[in-house]
Amino acid sequence: MENQKLPNATAVLVLGILSILTCCCYGLFGLILAIVGLYLTHKDLIIYNGSPEKFINFKQLNTGKILCIIGIVINAIMLLYFIWIIKMIGFEALQDPALLQEKLKQLQSIGR
Repeated sequence: MENQKLPNATAVLVLGILSILTCCCYGLFGLILAIVGLYLTHKDLIIYNGSPEKFINFKQLNTGKILCIIGIVINAIMLLYFIWIIKMIGFEALQDPALLQEKLKQLQSIGR
């Protein structure tokens, strides 16, 4: 019997890498990529557990799963950070440079 590759292992690996690389996109895009990667991992694990001797790229799937988990953690932290920034500065200040400078000066004076 010929060894086969798990159908979504490469996609999971790519999604895990992209989720980490896109963490600066407000955390939302990378979070979505990582969740999709974990969903595909779950589907492949069901296939793999049925007959593990058939498949040769389980390590690739496992690496992708680990990257997706790291991506979820990093993107969740980034999302919470951007929510905190909007809460502290305000959405209006992010759109007006003069108001943004005023808010930043206020925050600096609070920190002293």
